[in-house]
Amino acid sequence: MSNVVKMYRAEKEADLEFAFPESLRWDELDIQGIKLPVQMKFVDIVIEREEDVLLVEIKDPSNVKCPEKERQKYFKRLTDNSILTQELTPKARDSYTFLHLMERDSKPMKYVVLLGLEAFDPDRQKALLTGFKDRLLADIRCEGHLPWRRQHIADCVVLSVDIWNKIFADWPVTRVSAAAASEGAAA
Repeated sequence: MSNVVKMYRAEKEADLEFAFPESLRWDELDIQGIKLPVQMKFVDIVIEREEDVLLVEIKDPSNVKCPEKERQKYFKRLTDNSILTQELTPKARDSYTFLHLMERDSKPMKYVVLLGLEAFDPDRQKALLTGFKDRLLADIRCEGHLPWRRQHIADCVVLSVDIWNKIFADWPVTRVSAAAASEGAAA
């Protein structure tokens, strides 16, 4: 990894921070405060690699600023698939549509969903992640009574922070609150 790193944090309140090498082609798609197409939902980051384009959506119910009650409601929405049908699938479709209209769809698109799940016990994490990718891809490919004729998303993957850091070791994600706590303990 290059010594020069661009940091990305989805929002000021976000608890996950990404370190991307200078050479990586990425941009923020869901930019707050600028004019975006009405009623379109976008993924957080688009990463363009030589072989494909990654549409990256970040969901972090383990954010330390998230109250426990909200965290549990979010976990319920993850398990009953409402997050999948109401947020994740529309973001994949709308992001693809936007990139297609901007003539940025010449490579296969893959959907990467990063879930900050550390606040949940490992058994709950495993239960949640089991089959989630298959349900998400099925929903992306068939949102209505007929499946889309064009498979606009080639594949998808749903990752925890730990798995992200294993798969994308050159693009590490750190939990800001944990890093701050470690620095405070070391001082």
